[in-house]
Amino acid sequence: MKSHQPSAAPHLHQSICPECSEHASSSPQRGRRDFIRVLSGGAMGVMGASSLSSAFAAPTDAPRKVKPAEELIRELFATLSAEQKTAVVRPWADGAESGMPTRLKTHNAAPLGKKIAEQFTKPQQELIQQTFKSILSGDEAYDRISRRGKWDNSGAFENNGIAIFGDPSGKDPFSWVFAGHHLTLRCDGNSQPNTAFGGPMYYGHSANGHSDMNVYNDQTKEVMSVFDMLNEPQRKQAVIVGSPGDGVGALKPKLVDKPATGVGYGDLDESQRGLVAGVMRKLLNPFRQEDGDEVMQLIKTNGGMEKLRLAFYKDNAEKGNDRWDAWRIEGPGFVWNYRVLPHVHCFVNVVGQA
Repeated sequence: MKSHQPSAAPHLHQSICPECSEHASSSPQRGRRDFIRVLSGGAMGVMGASSLSSAFAAPTDAPRKVKPAEELIRELFATLSAEQKTAVVRPWADGAESGMPTRLKTHNAAPLGKKIAEQFTKPQQELIQQTFKSILSGDEAYDRISRRGKWDNSGAFENNGIAIFGDPSGKDPFSWVFAGHHLTLRCDGNSQPNTAFGGPMYYGHSANGHSDMNVYNDQTKEVMSVFDMLNEPQRKQAVIVGSPGDGVGALKPKLVDKPATGVGYGDLDESQRGLVAGVMRKLLNPFRQEDGDEVMQLIKTNGGMEKLRLAFYKDNAEKGNDRWDAWRIEGPGFVWNYRVLPHVHCFVNVVGQA
């Protein structure tokens, strides 16, 4: 595997979100491997072994016995015609001369402009769908991320798109990017070192984030339960009037450069830390365990859970605490920026720090 030093700041590819006429975007970087093992080191002394193991229990979905996503990508690549390769395959370093490799961008539509239905045979489409399912934790996760099979504004699985960077047929680095409306996920077989999920991730849903109609509403409720447990001094630190940004702006450091803002994991008591552990489980449960493991390993590498800070944003000081506009978990190399209103946009980047 070739070494590649990630850049310090994320860059995002701009793309229009049809519901709000805002720009979604893309950003680089980081790794994959030690979810339960890391927190047991960072938080075990605070939470206790039994509460930790229950907080990070595996998803309840029965695991599907399918091929690993990387193997399915190689299988698909072997079936591509010369014409298809011209349309969907790009060099690993494509776009690097601009300072941002194309493989690390996020998108709000098919990444190279062509939909799955327009480029692939039915057997190839089935392989693509199997690959997509293989980077998730199970059927419940697929139902959630596909927005209960409706794919949000895309309307159907076949209206999303893919791109392949590099050559997955051998030992060279590669990245498989799947994107559609409010969605960019990738699989790269750990080609991008120190980078969770193979690069920045984007997910969303056009429903109000506080509504039960939103498939990610449980994430919002989980974070709100943490706020409810904060004492007054903690709340003063945690609440920020304004916006953490969206797209490119969302992935720029905000809390780690201003440690007086946001409430730190290290400043929480045992029960509050347990709730934050529950939030982390909710955030990572839709994805395959090895990707969640890598997120936690990178948190450990970057200084541990104690370096993470949680902030709650509202656009004016009078707005009630049950109507957050956004929330954000941030630490060195870690951003999970979740815009709640007017609908969900979540931008994620987890990277190893030099």
